[in-house]
Amino acid sequence: MNPQTPIIEALAGALITEGVKEPSVVLEYPTDMSHGDYASNAAMVYAKELGKNPRDLAEALISTMGDIEGVDEVSVAGPGFINFSLTQSVLAGTLEEAVGDVWGRGDMRAEERVMVEYTDPNPFKEFHIGHLMSNTIGESIARLIEYTGATVVRANWQGDVGPHVAKAIWGKMQQPAYSWGEAYAYGAQHYEEHKKEIDEINKKVYAKNDAAVQALYNEGRASSLEHFEKLYRILGTTFDYYFFEGTEGLYGVPLVEEFLEKGIFEKSDGAVIFPGEKYGLHTRVFLTSQGLPTYETKELGLNKAKFDKEPKLAHSIIVTANEQSEYFKVVLKAMELVMPTVAEKTQHIAHGMMKLATGKMSSRTGVVITGEALLNTLIERAAERARESRTDDAELLARQIAVAAIKYQILKQASGKDIVFDEARALSLEGDSGPYIQYTHARCCSVLEKAGTQGSTKQPAGWRTTNVERLLVRFPEIVARAAEEYAPHHVSQYLIELASTFNSWYAQEHILDGSEAEQYKLAVVAATKNTLAKGLYLLGIEAPEKM
Repeated sequence: MNPQTPIIEALAGALITEGVKEPSVVLEYPTDMSHGDYASNAAMVYAKELGKNPRDLAEALISTMGDIEGVDEVSVAGPGFINFSLTQSVLAGTLEEAVGDVWGRGDMRAEERVMVEYTDPNPFKEFHIGHLMSNTIGESIARLIEYTGATVVRANWQGDVGPHVAKAIWGKMQQPAYSWGEAYAYGAQHYEEHKKEIDEINKKVYAKNDAAVQALYNEGRASSLEHFEKLYRILGTTFDYYFFEGTEGLYGVPLVEEFLEKGIFEKSDGAVIFPGEKYGLHTRVFLTSQGLPTYETKELGLNKAKFDKEPKLAHSIIVTANEQSEYFKVVLKAMELVMPTVAEKTQHIAHGMMKLATGKMSSRTGVVITGEALLNTLIERAAERARESRTDDAELLARQIAVAAIKYQILKQASGKDIVFDEARALSLEGDSGPYIQYTHARCCSVLEKAGTQGSTKQPAGWRTTNVERLLVRFPEIVARAAEEYAPHHVSQYLIELASTFNSWYAQEHILDGSEAEQYKLAVVAATKNTLAKGLYLLGIEAPEKM
C-alpha cells in the first residue's frame, strides 16, 4: 500500500471533523528529512475558513487523527506544517519491494493503449540536436506510461515529401558530391534565386513522373532512413509505426476537400485555408494554390491513419518542439471539427530547444551540429575513461556514458524549457549528471559483488534509519507523478538526490564490517542499486554494472 494513503485519509477525516466540507489534502516532501517523510500545509490552508490560528488547528488535527497506520510520529513545525514520520517496519518493507522486478510500477492505466509520437526527423535533412530532445523526452514519456500499466505503441512521423525534399534534390543535382544534409542546406540557401526550378521538382516528387528526380528521391530517402536507424539503436529506441508525409500525409487531402464543401475550410486566392481567426487562432493554408497539401493537411492525414491502425487507442500523444505550439493549436482545432473523436484523444506536448554556446542551430543555414556529431564527440570524450574502467567492453561503456550525458542534461529540468548543453558538466562523474548516477549504480554493484549477497531486510536492534531508506520509499510516488504529468524531470531530480544521499552514506558507513548490521546494510545497497537501474531505464539510460 502507498504509505501516503492512510495519512491522506486520516487528515481528510480530521478536517471534516473540524468542519471542512470537502477537504483536499496534498502531501509534500520536507526539504529537511530530519523533519519527517511527509508534510502537509492543510492547517494553514483551512485555518481562515475555520476561524482558527493555523498552528492551533494543526495541533487539533493531530489530536483528532490519533494513531495512523505506518506512521511513527506526527508533529507541528513552523507556522502550522504537519510533519509525518514513517515507522521502521514501513521502511524495512520498502526494501523488500525495492529489490523486486515490479518496483515502481503501477496499474492506474491498466488495459489502456496509448500511442506516443516523437523524434520525427525529415529524410533528406540532418538529424539535428533538436531531434535528440524529441527522442529523449518522447522515449522517457513512453516508458513512464508503460510503468502505469498501459500498452504503449511508439510512432515516428517523417517528412519524405515537401519543399525541403525538392531543395535537397536540386542541391544534389548541382553538387553531386555533397551529402544529403549538405545538399539540402545548399538548396535552401539558393532557393529564392532558383525558386521556379525547385518548385517544379517539388511537383514532380508528388507526381512521380520524372525518372531522374525519382531516382534521386529513392536514393536520398533510403540513405536517410538507414542513417536514422543507426542513431535509434545508439539511443535505445525502437518504433512500432513509421508514418510518412508521402503516404499517410496524403490521407488529409480528401478530408480537407470533403469539409471544404461543408464550410469548415474556405477558398482564398486559389488556395484552401482554415479560417483560424474565427476561433482566435491563426488562419493557415491547408492546400496550396497548386493543389499541394501543406504540413497542416498532412497532420490531419497522419492522425486519421493513427486511429485507422489503432482504433482502440485511449490516448495519442505528440511530442515536438515548442516552436510548433501555435501550429498545433490550429491543427487541433481543425481536427476537432473534422475528426472530433480523434481530436478529443490527441494531446500535444511541447519541449524547449537545445542550444550550445553559439546559440540555436539551424539546418537552413548549414551551420548545424548534428545529433550524430554530438554523440560521436561525447563517445570520444568518454572512451578514455571507459578504457581505464573495470568494464569488459570499453566501446559499449563509452556509448552508454555518452547517451547518459546527453539524455540526463535534457531530462533534468521541465521539458518546456530551453537548455544550454554543457559538455564538461554532462560527462562529469561528480554532481549533477547522468554518468554520476551510472557510477553510483556501478558502485552498488561492486559492493554486492564483493559481498556475494543482497543481504537481509531484517533490521538489526538499535538501527537508526538512514536518509537513503527514506528516499527509497518515494520512488513509486515519483514515478506515478512523472507519468501523470508527462514530466520525466521528476525522476531525474529524484535519482540525483538518491545518488548523492547514497554516496554520502557510503563515505561514512563501513558496509562490509562483519557486524550484525552488515546484512541489512547490504539490503540498503541492493535496494538503491535496483532503484537507480529502474529510474535510469525510465530516462532511457542504461545502467552499467562496471565503470
